[in-house]
Amino acid sequence: MTQLAELARLIRSKNAGPFELTFDIMFDDDETYQRVKNSGALSREVVAQCYRLPVDAVKFFYCDHAYAIKASIPRPYFQGDPRDSDGHGGQQYAPLMSIEVL
Repeated sequence: MTQLAELARLIRSKNAGPFELTFDIMFDDDETYQRVKNSGALSREVVAQCYRLPVDAVKFFYCDHAYAIKASIPRPYFQGDPRDSDGHGGQQYAPLMSIEVL
């Protein structure tokens, strides 16, 4: 087993407007990308579980030509809300880093 953070070239989060966060997981090559994609370790259901959301709240895409996986979720608080501790959404990717991949 290998953690996703060790396989990905980049794992990041950012705002996708004031009401959504988006996650980009990018890989250096097709072999590593296919390993993660085919393992089932990273899926819509896994992202939902990581962020304690219903599965239907997660948008999830495989971007084969870019060797990337993308997911979007609703922000817990809209951007600029006094309870929002991460206005740019740049610190929300951490739960994805420790996902174990075969």
